[in-house]
Amino acid sequence: MKAKYVNPFTDFGFKKIFGEEASKDILIDFLTSLLPDSYITDLTFNDKERLGLSQDDRKAVYDIYCENKNGEKIIVELQKAKQNYFKDRTIYYASFPIQEQAEQGKWNYQLKAVYCIGILDFTFDEAKQQKNEVVHTVQLKDQNNQVFYDKLKFVYLEMPHFDKPEQALVTRLDKWLYFIKHLEDFQSIPEIFKDDVFARAFNKAEIAQYSSAEKDEYEQSLKTYRDLKGVIDTAFDEGKLEGLLEVAKSMKADGEPIEKIKRYTGLSENEINNL
Repeated sequence: MKAKYVNPFTDFGFKKIFGEEASKDILIDFLTSLLPDSYITDLTFNDKERLGLSQDDRKAVYDIYCENKNGEKIIVELQKAKQNYFKDRTIYYASFPIQEQAEQGKWNYQLKAVYCIGILDFTFDEAKQQKNEVVHTVQLKDQNNQVFYDKLKFVYLEMPHFDKPEQALVTRLDKWLYFIKHLEDFQSIPEIFKDDVFARAFNKAEIAQYSSAEKDEYEQSLKTYRDLKGVIDTAFDEGKLEGLLEVAKSMKADGEPIEKIKRYTGLSENEINNL
């Protein structure tokens, strides 16, 4: 049966549902379910590409980068497949909205909070030895397990671990996780989603309302997701660098930007340029 709604793990689908100005209320609702203490009443979308301290520094390219009325920074990253040093990359990405708060001249170093959200279509390797938790909330803590710094928080969502059926959904976050995981399989809107925000989210995700150009863009995005996810996951499971190089070579041949290839494969720019 042909899908009625987009796959939210594709670049196109994720941006359509959460990353456009017209989707701001949808993103706010989702983020509030994850960060109930952040008081998100409005958001401003920021430039998704960040430079280091100089033009020669490595860039950070986010899926969504925004801030609330209090100036707190929120990064949302959709990670489709395993990647070398994924946690390192999220820490590195978090350093950009911290650095950019520096002020010229005298400055007391007071910072606004930074939140990093990672929606993962895979599981952490170490999670195999742990219970199948979906939400991982990470903060800096001291030797007594007390929060040392409350202005930097990482939230990782391991989507493969989310297995609640519709009748077991209780919280708003439960509903959002169910929506993200099963959206592509829905042929109609389940009764549990009958409210204004979810109605708009389903409307944004409905393929039939797109223009021909948008449908073509989505189909290409879906093909990229399906082709690359399988190859990359297999390469990581088997420890084969060759598989990652083949993925990078294919993406490069399709004209994908270097930053995107690095994000998908975890390869360095030199490795990609040498293909």
